[in-house]
Amino acid sequence: MSDRLVSVIMPSYNGAKHLADSIDSILNQTYKHLELLITDDHSDDEQTLGILRHYSEQDSRVNVLYLDSNHGPGYARNKSIERAKGRYIAFCDSDDRWFPEKLEKQIAFMDEHDCALCFASYIVCDEHDEEQGIVIAPDVLTFGQLKRDNKIGCLTAIYDIEKLGHKYYMPAIRKRQDWGLFLAILRNCREVRAISEPLAYYRDRKGSVSSRKFGLIKYNILIYQKVLGFSPLKSYLYFYFLFVPTYLLKRVKKRFDSIKYLNKKKSTNFII
Repeated sequence: MSDRLVSVIMPSYNGAKHLADSIDSILNQTYKHLELLITDDHSDDEQTLGILRHYSEQDSRVNVLYLDSNHGPGYARNKSIERAKGRYIAFCDSDDRWFPEKLEKQIAFMDEHDCALCFASYIVCDEHDEEQGIVIAPDVLTFGQLKRDNKIGCLTAIYDIEKLGHKYYMPAIRKRQDWGLFLAILRNCREVRAISEPLAYYRDRKGSVSSRKFGLIKYNILIYQKVLGFSPLKSYLYFYFLFVPTYLLKRVKKRFDSIKYLNKKKSTNFII
């Protein structure tokens, strides 16, 4: 493990449209001591493969593994985590982007607050980079709160292997793996801190895995069973009586915060 090195974990699969922007946002960080570990989940798009070859040839910090078959993003992320040499593990999907100072600010924040896992607020944009809103991270998040619903944007998360004692991997299910990972970490460190300032752009694509909310229900319940060891009955009770109300409140808050953010941005631009 290399001290202070950040290992950035990125899965890719036929994502040529936004892939270069995502990679550039990582390589152009003000915090330069990083490696970008991309695991391609058996893309059959030559443009995607060409972009990956280009960056791995141009920048020694980029390391690409090509899978022989498709397994899903969680498996791809785990293959990157296996190769990670850094003290810190950070995540960015191949259609999201980071602010240039993201890593620098988060590493400094983790040092200041002595925390093993850090996350941040982020801006939501569409496929054309038009800002749609904001997700504001809570200052402190406990294990009990996270059991009710995932409040950590994976594209902003960083965990410290040195403080946690070992690497953490995502559970072997095709969806909601990030929530499972964070639950496993918080089960040990009990609470984590966040930066309220937005440090990344999340791309909300129509038809993406995270946009198909109803299709994720069974995977939410699987997290309770496979990660937390709940019985089927307890898993369903937790989901319908704790997860669903918490999730709905989160949606309302996100809507309110986004309207406030966009109105403020509009008025600022008007004044300028």
